[in-house]
Formats: sequence, structure tokens, C-alpha cells
Amino acid sequence: MVVQQHRRRGVAFAVVTMAGVVATTAGCSGSGGAAADERPGSDPAAVRRAADALLAAGSSKASTSMEMAAGGTRVTIRGEGGYDFGKRMGRLRVVLPKEPAGASEHRPITELLSPSALYMKNRGAGVPADKWVRVDSTTLEDGNLVTGGATDPLTAAELLRAARNVTFVAEQDLAGTRVWHYKGVTDIGRAAKAASAYARGALGAAAKGFGEDVVPFDAYLDDAGRLRKVRHRFSYVNQGRTVAVASTTLLYAFGERVAVTLPPQGDIFAGEIKS
Repeated sequence: MVVQQHRRRGVAFAVVTMAGVVATTAGCSGSGGAAADERPGSDPAAVRRAADALLAAGSSKASTSMEMAAGGTRVTIRGEGGYDFGKRMGRLRVVLPKEPAGASEHRPITELLSPSALYMKNRGAGVPADKWVRVDSTTLEDGNLVTGGATDPLTAAELLRAARNVTFVAEQDLAGTRVWHYKGVTDIGRAAKAASAYARGALGAAAKGFGEDVVPFDAYLDDAGRLRKVRHRFSYVNQGRTVAVASTTLLYAFGERVAVTLPPQGDIFAGEIKS
């Protein structure tokens, strides 16, 4: 993982990218045809209400996967943790892909997700082990949809508020839970306007930073209309190369208590971050 210091349109900000990981590894319809059985999960419009259903659920455990492909190389970054939807805060343990044979492995990174910022520990590259790196989500070119190697689960649901061309695929089993699978596309700019207040800044930044506003998705809803799984496919240009990103979030164990405490100001690294 590389944190790069950039200045764009007179605003200084830090962008965390996975491009370094990719490069290192390379070196070695409408509303669809769902059956109308009146359950929330079987209604295509419920896709646009997925964020509201998560807020009503309170909290859950989360598992994330981010697949990145560039220049014929593909890497996967995985995360595990939980999310408090009411507080809009989460905690993930993110594991980067292994280095080529003979190189040292990356330490897992602890990430704290909050409405306005991403906090990272074990960031490396000159950051002391006991310090956190704080990145303002609203200043990131991608709005932190891909920056930390995981998409904020609630923001992933907020993206679906602008879902269109939603088509029912199938009713199926997902880890023992009956779900309804839908496909469609969403528009980042429109989602930013329709999103809850906390997500508008980050999604607005993403709408400006991504080359393509249209994002294809697959969403899986349960009987209560809760998002059990969502997969977004993003595409952006990094250092002249087009990077394809597939971000998948799994949500389960709803109602499970999730404790997230943001670090005090004194524990946040204020020095120079190496590229």
C-alpha cells in the first residue's frame, strides 16, 4: 500500500492506493421480473432502500474483498470486521496480498471507518507502529470507495440509492440465508445527491475523481430487505494505467455489537508519509 501526497486544484490531500501492490506482484430494465410475493427482498425498488434497511438493522459483521486488475496482473485484498450503521462507523482488519517469494509479508492493517475520515494503523512506510494515519474521505479522488482496500459497507449501500435498470436474477441461498439477487447499474453523481448527509461529501468527491460515473453492481437482499452481499465494479486511471476494481461486501450477524473508538489526536501521525 502506498500513500502518495498530491496537490490538485490547490487542495492538498493524501491518496492511499494499491498500485504499489499491483506493481510488486507483477514483478514476480426496468424493474426486472421478480415474483411479486410482497416480501421486501423480492421488490427491485428495495435495492434503492438498502441503506435504510441497514440503518434499521443497527449493526452487523462484515467481510470484504477487493480485486484489482491492471496490466494483466490481478491481486485481492481482504478484510474482516464489523460495522455500526447507526453511528456510521466500522472496524476492519485488512490483509494485503503476499509479496513475491523471498520478500517479507505485509502486516495486517487495522482500519477505522467513520463518516468523515479513514484511520489506518500498521500503515508502514515511515509511520511509527503505535501511530495512526488519518485521511479525510471527502478529499480523496475516489471518496474512499477503493482507497483503503475496502468499500465502507454503508457507503456501498448508499451508492444503490441511484440504482437503475434493476433486473431480478434469481432467488438463491447465500450461506444458509434465502436472498434475492439483482443486477443493475448506479451513477455515482446521482447517488451523491440522493445519499444521506454523511455520505454526500465522499460520494461527491468520487463523482469528480472517477473517469466513469456508471458503476455496474450485483446486490443480494434478504427477506427484510437488508443487503447481505453487494459487488460493485469500478474503473479508474492511476499513473496512466486503467485499474479495474471489483469490490465485494458481505454482511451477516445483524445486531451484533460493534465497538469502534477513534484514536485521540496525539496518536495520529503528523509527519511526512513516504511514497
